[in-house]
Amino acid sequence: MFSYSALFEPEDGGYVVTFPDVPEVVTQGESMDEAMAYAADALTVVLDEYIRRRRPLPKPSKPRGKKMRVVRLPALVEAKLALYEQMRAAGMRKADIARRLGWQRSQVDRLLNLSHASRLDQIEAALMLFGKTLIVAVGNAA
Repeated sequence: MFSYSALFEPEDGGYVVTFPDVPEVVTQGESMDEAMAYAADALTVVLDEYIRRRRPLPKPSKPRGKKMRVVRLPALVEAKLALYEQMRAAGMRKADIARRLGWQRSQVDRLLNLSHASRLDQIEAALMLFGKTLIVAVGNAA
């Protein structure tokens, strides 16, 4: 769902990575594996800032070209991004969710913090406010 296309440009024996859909993300790695890992980390940091600033998340586009690769985010990050999208679509604030679930606002803050190790059952409870459920799927590693 939130897999973004990234341009992996060879440079000085490594790779510089940029995202056409998220121009704020630029990173590099000495190998393809390292560049991919750094790309996912950098993308997570920038998307966390989008949430903090209450900005709409960029829509991912399909990769086009030989130097393009898809960067997948961790499942927990994907779940948090999906919750954030539901909140924005419904025009709800963190305080609204906290009140409806009987939680402290700090709990909702952590739920939308992409670097916090939230529990999936809490994300599921928040998604239920929007009539949504979290579905987990397993696919082949690419």
